[in-house]
Amino acid sequence: MQLFEKATYAGATLRNRIVVSPMCQYSSKDGHPTPWHLVHLGSRAVGGAGLVIVEATAVEARGRISPGDSGIWSDAHVESFAPIAQFVKDAGAVAGMQLAHAGRKASTARPWEGGKEVKPEQGGWRPVLAPSAVPFDEGYPLPVAMSAADIDAVVTAFGTAARRAVAAGFEVLEIHGAHGYLLHEFLSPLSNRRTDEYGGSFDDRIRLVRRVIAEVKRSVPASVALFLRISATDWTDGGWDLEQSVALVDAIKKDGVDLIDVSSGGNAAHAKIPVGTGYQTSFAADIRRRTGVPTGAVGMITSPEQADHIVRSGQADLVLLARELLRDPYWPRRAAHALGVKIEGPVQYARAW
Repeated sequence: MQLFEKATYAGATLRNRIVVSPMCQYSSKDGHPTPWHLVHLGSRAVGGAGLVIVEATAVEARGRISPGDSGIWSDAHVESFAPIAQFVKDAGAVAGMQLAHAGRKASTARPWEGGKEVKPEQGGWRPVLAPSAVPFDEGYPLPVAMSAADIDAVVTAFGTAARRAVAAGFEVLEIHGAHGYLLHEFLSPLSNRRTDEYGGSFDDRIRLVRRVIAEVKRSVPASVALFLRISATDWTDGGWDLEQSVALVDAIKKDGVDLIDVSSGGNAAHAKIPVGTGYQTSFAADIRRRTGVPTGAVGMITSPEQADHIVRSGQADLVLLARELLRDPYWPRRAAHALGVKIEGPVQYARAW
């Protein structure tokens, strides 16, 4: 494999293995994307990425992280997202969307506004749902432990959201099971204190994730690729860890997930994470080697040589870039030049290539 080699997942063929990681912009209005999103996502498609994934997009209104989060809980959102998906495709990239539910980290302020609890009178909402009534941290809402009916409703919401995303033109869907949001909360013993069929044993803690995968697969055509983002570890004793991540991926091998997007952390407020260059890549490599399932690596991937090495050495099938693509939307084109690869640009910019 090479960084600028095509990759196909279900019916989606990526022109290269560079992915725009889903990054919350906190700039939506009632879940609807704004012109900011068209420019933000469109410029990175023009910049040469193979796959552009829309930020965590809430499957129900109360599943948003903040009041400014993206959402696809109504048919009206389909019309709002369709031009973005079309522009991304017109620019030569594949359009993807991450489907999410914030769980106990919902109804919080945007990062530049402090990131803590937003009360209903301030534009927040209640209830905030979680597997158990355990808040994420001081200053966050006290969540309500979900009933069986709540769980069923969320599963259905993921399926309905998936259908809407496909109707809007997205060809890759990613289920967000990481970063301390709802599905991760069910996986981790740190946040899941349930004693029913959704808590306790490993098989019970992964039950909701498997139900969501099944519902999404049932709701969309086989041509739609499905990714799952996980946090490989909570970086905290007694929490979710790499061994459980490997076991989860083994358990879902036949469930129809095309790739595991491997991140980490987010479910323990005070975890000590050794952030550094490519600090999560080894998790993607371990999961890929031990399960045989394709993976994506994300986290502090910055140089063309580093990204190419990750793919060439078989550590991961895709590299997902976040901050580096915020700094430079044209990073893929710069990477191609650095690696001696010729790629086509939009005809409007032909003089520049």
